[in-house]
Amino acid sequence: MNATIRELLDTADLLIENNGGPATTSSVTGGPTTAASRCRGAAFALRAALESAVTTRLTADGAPRTIREGTMRVALLWLRGCVEAETARRAKAVWSQLCLGCHYHQYETGPTEDQVRAWRSEVTAIIARLAH
Repeated sequence: MNATIRELLDTADLLIENNGGPATTSSVTGGPTTAASRCRGAAFALRAALESAVTTRLTADGAPRTIREGTMRVALLWLRGCVEAETARRAKAVWSQLCLGCHYHQYETGPTEDQVRAWRSEVTAIIARLAH
């Protein structure tokens, strides 16, 4: 696992671990960070880690540059020819869930801490399978 992926997973962990406390002030925006925003931020970090792992695997397997640098939907389709079907299916499923968790809508509460923890476990398992 490369350093960028490890850092993204660590960032997700920090956001999840700090999720139980009260709203805090962001050092970046100066505004409050809520449990919902920390869960959404963890989802972003997990999605980026998964995307980086998929790209790394496709690069190692010699996928064309247009596939590696195109959309993640195309990369996940190509991944089906590089790894076991189950691994590719799981990667696409969790990536789709993470995409939904990253989107903000006024009428939705966003991902829960339990959802983000489950996504974290699944992303870690998929990254390990992609590395072999």
